Amino acid sequence: MSRSSEVVDSTFEAAGEKAGLEIWCIENGRLVLVPKSSHGKFYTGSAYVILNTVLLKSGPPQHDIHYWLGNEANKVDSALASDKALELDAALGSCAVQYREVQGQETEIFLSYFRPCIIPVEGIYSSQSRKSNGETYKISLLTCKGDHVVHVKEVPFSRSSLNHNDVFILDTASKIFQFSGCNSSIQERAKALEVVQYIKEHKHGGKSEVATIEDGKFVGDPDVGEFWSFFGGYAPIPRDSPSVVQQQPDTPSPKLLWITIQGKLSQMGTNSLDKDMLEKDKCYMLDCGNEVFVWMGRNTSITERRISISASEDFLRSQGRSIGTHVTFLTEGLETAVFRSYFDSWPQTTKTKLYDEGREKVAAIFKQHGHDVKELPEEDFEPYINCRGMLKVWRVDEDEVCLLPPSEHTKLFSGDCYIVQYTYPGNERDENLFYAWLGRGSAMEDRVYAISHLSAIVDSSRGEPVMAQVIQDKETVQFFLILQTLIVFKGGLSTRYKKFIAENGIVDETYDEKKVALFRVQGTSPNNMQAIQVDQSSRSLNSSYCYILQTGPSVFTWIGNLSSSSDHDLLDRMIELINPTWQPISVREGSEPDIFWNALGGKTEYPREKEIKGCIEDPHLFTCTFTEGYLKVKEIYNFTQDDLTTEDVFVLDCQREIFVWIGCHSNVKSKHQALSLGVKFLETDILVEGLSLETPIFVVMESYEPPLFTRFFTWDPSKAKMHGNSFERKLAILKGRTSSVEVPVRNSWKAYSGETTPDGLRSKSVISNGPRRSASPASNISGTKLNASGGNRRASSQTPIARKLFPGSTPYRGSPTVKSISPSENGKAIQVDGSDSHSKNAKAIQVDGSDSHSENAKAIQVGGSDSDVISLIFSFERLQVNSKDPAKDIDVAKREAYLSEEEFLEKFGMTKQAFYKLAKWRQNKIKLALNLF
Repeated sequence: MSRSSEVVDSTFEAAGEKAGLEIWCIENGRLVLVPKSSHGKFYTGSAYVILNTVLLKSGPPQHDIHYWLGNEANKVDSALASDKALELDAALGSCAVQYREVQGQETEIFLSYFRPCIIPVEGIYSSQSRKSNGETYKISLLTCKGDHVVHVKEVPFSRSSLNHNDVFILDTASKIFQFSGCNSSIQERAKALEVVQYIKEHKHGGKSEVATIEDGKFVGDPDVGEFWSFFGGYAPIPRDSPSVVQQQPDTPSPKLLWITIQGKLSQMGTNSLDKDMLEKDKCYMLDCGNEVFVWMGRNTSITERRISISASEDFLRSQGRSIGTHVTFLTEGLETAVFRSYFDSWPQTTKTKLYDEGREKVAAIFKQHGHDVKELPEEDFEPYINCRGMLKVWRVDEDEVCLLPPSEHTKLFSGDCYIVQYTYPGNERDENLFYAWLGRGSAMEDRVYAISHLSAIVDSSRGEPVMAQVIQDKETVQFFLILQTLIVFKGGLSTRYKKFIAENGIVDETYDEKKVALFRVQGTSPNNMQAIQVDQSSRSLNSSYCYILQTGPSVFTWIGNLSSSSDHDLLDRMIELINPTWQPISVREGSEPDIFWNALGGKTEYPREKEIKGCIEDPHLFTCTFTEGYLKVKEIYNFTQDDLTTEDVFVLDCQREIFVWIGCHSNVKSKHQALSLGVKFLETDILVEGLSLETPIFVVMESYEPPLFTRFFTWDPSKAKMHGNSFERKLAILKGRTSSVEVPVRNSWKAYSGETTPDGLRSKSVISNGPRRSASPASNISGTKLNASGGNRRASSQTPIARKLFPGSTPYRGSPTVKSISPSENGKAIQVDGSDSHSKNAKAIQVDGSDSHSENAKAIQVGGSDSDVISLIFSFERLQVNSKDPAKDIDVAKREAYLSEEEFLEKFGMTKQAFYKLAKWRQNKIKLALNLF
């Protein structure tokens, strides 16, 4: 939509063309642009117009307009700010959401623009430069409220302003004090520290001292005495009486009122709200108590909208509503999730409709034109983890899991459930990603057992691996890139599947080479291709794909008219993988023989175009609490890594997948519980965006976040490794003590690769230097796991491994030792990765167990005793993994043992005896730094 032809302020020329904030202020009855250097500084006697623009990956820009009214702003300026906000919306083509902001009662989305806070300044804004008059520094007392977004308010500098529930900041000329009420939350205290840091930098030039005072603790701390001296000495703060604490009133039922062109309000005669009640040429007010929405039809004029805004504000005044009542102004097609949630039904096509009516930027991208479109663009996906790691796959069968041989890793049945373990090199250690893949036709009991087995394996594994639940046909692109090649057959092999179809009289469709079978071939490259068995009916065909039809004696490849050359290449590759002995008959769409249609039950109509998935925009972050079956969710706007407070649980909604992030100090202690929270989040569908209950769910633990998660943030690894609660971490940063923090420990951290793979296997690592894995994603070759913290290292002296996390990286050649499951006497023991521990506990589940006894020890001293003596000595240069003249016939897992005592002491700074007393992971870390690992 082009900019409105109605007259708008010339100051808005070119507004909204760039991403970010633009701010204007009412000065002497006109609008003036506020320079970026003054963004976030608001005067209590002025009124402002704020525009925030987000440039989306697809579609027109997203605009939010706020007009902010200082408590001391006059009515003329306030009314003018409201009018100018409406004019700005018109200048943008009526494509913005508008918010009224009142000082001290701002919305959280508004405050999120000005991290960590806004502290209004007394007076009136002037575009003319001001000079300091050298007045004495004024002491001020501020109160800070909010766990994630801070509302800062100046209160009278008096002892009576203090209480036990809030956090206060006393700003003096030489020192800033933070006083934390004993009933305030840790998150509130942590956020208040950000305000302290802000005041220190912006008002004190970064030179002021900082002191933290805890309510009720006075153990002779000089800072405490200094703090209370400003209030005339210490005296107890009275506790609130029970009568002061008032229960929150029940939220009234929303009321929809029609606003006439005369500014009169008329309530609609119904208690049930439906989208069809909103007419394009009218304006409405939705009264929700503490929040009010004004909805303006797309066919209404600026004059009608101005009347509606004025009428709604007059209504609030006449009702005696709080000045802090939030008012949001919405144009048809731009309804927020909160607004839509009040209606019984809301079409999911509104946004697509808006693209056509907006700025005509993206309609051509999303519209499909049948035969005119040969190949529609698909969203590019960059893998964020190394996709050349190692796979292990188990099939769930009742209360047991069966480890599959490598040749079966990428051949799944839709009637079964599987557990997939993917191991890949991380920045400092080997990382594990576990999936529960639930076939669409699998029995519910198998799904429950799959999640249960998955949780048990993950809980017993080293480190804090990521756990994910994926349902067939809803897999993420990353899942396909990990498997590279996937063939999904109909039917199942599990006992429960067989029992289910027998009890329900269902024909067993389990794949058989003797039966008719139709496969749809899909994917983007040889590293991402799938063959999915579909119903053997012509309705399953699609002109944009290629298919393989197996009829018993004959095999056909069917090439759709809208398929691409890359699709044809994948078709040829898939034929080789499914059955290399097949000699297919290639047919083009439109030239099929009768035998082809007969095998599919006759020719019928079928679709022609692919289902195109729109681009994923920026995700949404929510903090979640889940108590007594009730999920409470709150969105964090314009989120950053710092919003991930360790006491909380968050859901990152990425539309096609969600991540449940568990803080170390949260009350969610198991991944299984977090997975349930994720399912509840999908059921709630907070954004009313039509989230499928089958959306993939990932569970991520704090300080073990994979690149799949951190890519949505500007990520600082040092912050992820801090310990303590949120307040302690923020205080450490404020006082410059970040260098001393360490990784928080939930389970003991033993994820270092040196402990995961038996040392005796390291010298046996052999693999080709090919650009990708073999057709079977997990080879049966055992070898070392890659683990380095910077630079490259070698797993053996012959073949280097590049530390690159993208598809073209050198294959990750380490493989955990694989042993088939050998059930214990009661059949419940699961043993994975060949642990050599002899446990009597039949229910123990062990993953990635290591065997520290090398088969080729060569009398190398391991435990620090003097009983074993090395007979061979080599120089440090020859023992390094990248040596040009490597030592021969040595155990590469114990390179350091071949050093002389003198050179060992020189390089390691300790004796061999002291070195071997260290934890194994610490030994490996030191060796890694010396290029001996």
